[in-house]
Amino acid sequence: MKFLDYFEEIVLSVTFAAITFITFVNIVSRNVVNLSLSFTEEITVNLLVLLTFVGTALGVRRYAHLGFTLLFDKGNKLTKKAIVIISSLASGVLFAVLLYYGMDMVLFQMQINQTTPALGMPQWILSSALPLGALLCLIRTVQAMVEEYKAVSNEENGAKGDELV
Repeated sequence: MKFLDYFEEIVLSVTFAAITFITFVNIVSRNVVNLSLSFTEEITVNLLVLLTFVGTALGVRRYAHLGFTLLFDKGNKLTKKAIVIISSLASGVLFAVLLYYGMDMVLFQMQINQTTPALGMPQWILSSALPLGALLCLIRTVQAMVEEYKAVSNEENGAKGDELV
């Protein structure tokens, strides 16, 4: 999964840099030349969607999301395994639904040749951020579930595994 790690990090870096640059240019243009670049909003909003989903996938990979762990921490091995499976399935279902409807939206936009209002480029290119991000999140959710399940299975009786922290 090293390729996926690098892919996520490169997409996040490039996307964040692009949003920063485009917004900066628009601000300078508006304040120095009195010219607002209206198309920049179209690009930045769609890049923010990509940034959000790829950032979510990275957060899942790094176990960086907030969570309520009292039941997990106090539970025995069987309880912990059940919590890992149930929470992962719930997340997986969410991301699978987003992937399905995201793909449906992209295919529909391709079918009707929808273009963006300001740039006139195919809308599906920008909208592809949703299914791509949802797919990355789904992959990372499955990966995290397997790792957490293994960590719980390898725990000493009653000792909390360092892998989950």
